[in-house]
Amino acid sequence: METKIKFKLQGKSILEEASIDKKGNQILFQGANYKMNQLPWDVPISGTICGTLLNYKGALEAMGDKLNQAPYQSPPKAPILYIKPVNTMISCDTPIPIPSDIQELEVGAALGIVISRPATKVKENQAFNYIAGYTIVNDISIPHKSVYRPAISEKARDGFCPIGPWIVEKSAHINPDNLTIKVFVNEVLRQENTTANLIRPVSKLLQDITEFMTLNPGETVLVGIPENPPKVKAGDRIRIEIEQIGNLENTVVHEKNAALGVSI
Repeated sequence: METKIKFKLQGKSILEEASIDKKGNQILFQGANYKMNQLPWDVPISGTICGTLLNYKGALEAMGDKLNQAPYQSPPKAPILYIKPVNTMISCDTPIPIPSDIQELEVGAALGIVISRPATKVKENQAFNYIAGYTIVNDISIPHKSVYRPAISEKARDGFCPIGPWIVEKSAHINPDNLTIKVFVNEVLRQENTTANLIRPVSKLLQDITEFMTLNPGETVLVGIPENPPKVKAGDRIRIEIEQIGNLENTVVHEKNAALGVSI
């Protein structure tokens, strides 16, 4: 079964359309077949990225009794949100820069929900009408423990948000609430989870977010990051696989050696 995708190529501003085979290894584009490494990918989205913390059951459980202590005082009653600004966004195969004073980074394997039309006060049973498709996001962070205040210096560095390589169009055979997510570092499986473990499934998450803020076309909501995210260092190759969506690969390099926007 072929899957319809939309994507951008470096040097072009428009979204291209193509199809991929079941494993995502072959891309049929403009009458020719390509492998992933044969196309110069660019970031496939154009809007704000809204991230969600502690939306995996295991991630919330890992906080333990800390959530009942200062500064939290109680478990969250609404989604804990943050923004990944445009300076963080890089494409598949673009190097991830690790700052010179940092020893390791944290991988944030996330399913991205791309919004199709203005979404305000969306009802849970109508949420899928506002979804254009799905993409893969690596929400890179400098390791930190607190979720009380936005970790801007830890999460909003240049190049800290690889995205893509494409957007898989929404279809009936893709259930975003039951997708396996795997993280490989240097070809070794380091993390595996499933969106079946989300506290707020996709439709509930969109309802809760749009209760107080409008999501616009092209913006992307991250459903969350699974517990025990892998740590990586300079030289490590990361591959995030999301069932039915595809693979996102990037290599970590020292920031002095990183040339953002140049594939390696």
